[in-house]
Order: sequence, then C-alpha cells, then structure tokens
Amino acid sequence: DIDNFKKGGSSLDEIQINEVGNVNGKHLLHLQCNIGIDTLSWAREGAIVTGVDFSPKAINIAKKLKEETNIDAQFICSNIFDLKEKINKKFDIVYTSQGVLCWIKDLSKWASVIRHFLEPNGIFYIMEIHPFINIFDYSAQEPRIINSYFNSEKPEYYKENEKFEGYEWTWSLSNIVNALIKENLTIKFLNEYDKIFGNTHSFVEQIDKNWWHIPGLKIPLMFTLKAIKQEK
Repeated sequence: DIDNFKKGGSSLDEIQINEVGNVNGKHLLHLQCNIGIDTLSWAREGAIVTGVDFSPKAINIAKKLKEETNIDAQFICSNIFDLKEKINKKFDIVYTSQGVLCWIKDLSKWASVIRHFLEPNGIFYIMEIHPFINIFDYSAQEPRIINSYFNSEKPEYYKENEKFEGYEWTWSLSNIVNALIKENLTIKFLNEYDKIFGNTHSFVEQIDKNWWHIPGLKIPLMFTLKAIKQEK
C-alpha cells in the first residue's frame, strides 16, 4: 500500500519485525528489493539500509519514494550475482522476502552472495512462499495437485500475455536450507506457517489485511528462516 506508506505506515508485518529483532543502527542489505517499500520500512525501524534490484524501473520508483518520504537509504540497480563489483562493505543483516527465490537460477551462488556480504555474527533472514504450495494448480478453485514437489532440475516457462513471459525456478525446502549450510551459515530457526502474504492461488482466501489461507486445510504456505555467520 504505497499511499499508506507515504503517510508514515510500514509494509512490514509483525512476524518479520519480531523474528529479525532490533535493527536500530544496524546496516541492512535488502536483496531483490523491488520498489523498496520494505527497504524503507526497515529504515523507519532504525536500520541503515541498502536495497538492490536488477530492474531499473523498480529502482527508479524506490529512489522516488525515498525522496518523497525523506528517508535515508541507498538503492543500487544490479543483478545480485554482480553485486560484489558494486558494493565494498559488509552488513549486519542480509534480508530478502516474498516471492524472490523463483527468480534465482543458482542457489549455491545465491548463498555465497549472502555469506560474502555478512559481517561476522551477522544474520540472514528470509520470508518466502513455502515450496509445498507449488504442487497445486494456481488457477483451480480448490486445491488440486498437478506438479511434483521435487521439480528443481529445470525452470518453468510461463506466458501471461504478449508482453509478459519468463522462467521461474522451483526449489524444495531442503535445497534452500542446504545451500545456506554449505556456505557455513548456521540455521537459527526455520518456521512454517499455514498462512501466506499474498493472493497466490485462486483457492486462497484473505483472513485479514496481511494474510491469506486455505479454508479448512492446514498445510505449510509460508516459511521464515534465520541464519547466522558464526565468527571463527
């Protein structure tokens, strides 16, 4: 809700705020920040923020929001895999959330980027769609399984219209966790939720301002994970 944000609101939900913890005075790197509302919301929580996205259009909107709200933030247009060439500093927190992993072709490289930018004892946090929900037909009015859960060998091609097409990757929970472990990041927690942050499928229903669920069916729709770069 951009209008609410411009009036002083926050795009962050209570789960993220509680699980990430106190960010006041900490340097936070937001990977795949889109138009920067979450990035700027963390700044309102006291973080010193840097947002990164590969879309020039998204970054331009983020910079405009920064100016309109007079919030101190840095935004960089870059593919995250090229980021080492553009940022020469470390961060207390690396953060990413909500519909990001489907765009990642190589989880090993992704985890390597996260580790590279973390200070010793820095934390990584992600809130993301639970991969289990990807087994269902997106357009069906009731949950109907059409896909394999283990489907990470090749991306899925989609085309919504003549101007919007692309590829999405599907990663299992073990793919994600093991990529981080292989970079020697220590998992502090992995939480699963039977609600999700958006209207991802035709059969989910909104239960309040921020959350959707599947009526009568308690299955994992979202997960959060926090990891730490242990100082040797």
